[in-house]
Amino acid sequence: MDKVLTRLVGVEGSRTLEVARRHGAYKSLEAAVKLDPAEIVEKVKASGLRGRGGAGFPTGVKMSFMPKEPTPERPNYLICNADESEPGTFKDRVIIEEDPHLLIEGCLISSFAMRCSCAFIYIRGEYTLGARVLEQAVAEARAAGLVGKNIFASGWDCNVVVHRGAGAYICGEETALMDSLEGGRGNPRLKPPFPAQAGLYGCPTTINNVETLANLPAIIERGPEWFAGIGRNERNTGPKLYCVSGHVRRPG
Repeated sequence: MDKVLTRLVGVEGSRTLEVARRHGAYKSLEAAVKLDPAEIVEKVKASGLRGRGGAGFPTGVKMSFMPKEPTPERPNYLICNADESEPGTFKDRVIIEEDPHLLIEGCLISSFAMRCSCAFIYIRGEYTLGARVLEQAVAEARAAGLVGKNIFASGWDCNVVVHRGAGAYICGEETALMDSLEGGRGNPRLKPPFPAQAGLYGCPTTINNVETLANLPAIIERGPEWFAGIGRNERNTGPKLYCVSGHVRRPG
């Protein structure tokens, strides 16, 4: 079986940058920053990738809503929704704890395509191990020049920030999540305006799920046609993680 999202699950040292790069981490990002951002968006559209958080909205279309020319006063932001709080759901936790650099690379590819200057990973407060793993992975990536200033000598700067939630279930909803990230109480906002118009701190923002972003490196590496060839049909392309729990022989 060709593993896409779980290639490092069970591999010793999978959380470290050294092991991740040995298995190809950040090669897709290096290729992506040599492309025009609009070209990346078109590749994601052609792949048929849909949001893995439940709504299933086309990811490339969502990316295209962001302003093409952000300003210092109104920068573009990406938020990775890692507030995985649905009962019995733990697919995102597997990615976070076993292959954090895959998620970080996906965040950076998406950020470059949408001209974002910062990506926030909002992680469920109860995921204490996952938060520590991500913070360490971001620190390693920053020390290696993969996060921060002039990434891969592209002239593009992007920070990655890990933020732990306080445990409120409602913060899985994207606008409540933004209120929480801003330091307020997590209350859903009325729409419009939509996040791509006025999101985090009133700036254009896109919110995507962990699994959604983790698919982006493979799309850049192997191409949208390859990705579109996987799945149930043309409306459900690409690999998908499922959680199996309860009275079964092999939960996981």
